[in-house]
Amino acid sequence: MTTIAVLTTIDDLEHAQAMARALVERKLAACVQISTVESLYLWQGAMQNDREFRVMAKTTAARYADVETAIRELHTYDLPAIYAFETAQVFAPYAEWVADNSSGDGG
Repeated sequence: MTTIAVLTTIDDLEHAQAMARALVERKLAACVQISTVESLYLWQGAMQNDREFRVMAKTTAARYADVETAIRELHTYDLPAIYAFETAQVFAPYAEWVADNSSGDGG
């Protein structure tokens, strides 16, 4: 079992919280953290400088496709950034907790 962190950003705290809640309730992620970030990027030829909320879902590699689908369903952006990092080293009992709580059988 490989644990991963799936990240996206969204512009509204309420949407970030709703997304986090849905991922945990559906048991697609064991835990979701939300943090405030400042993002600078080009969008449609114009420089953007926005406050966003980073949503980081702790899950397993086996759940990635389901997590991505849920994020796309819940996201408000036309082109959401959705990507994952594989964790190189994980405390084994924590990894087991992540796997147990990311089983995908949460409805």
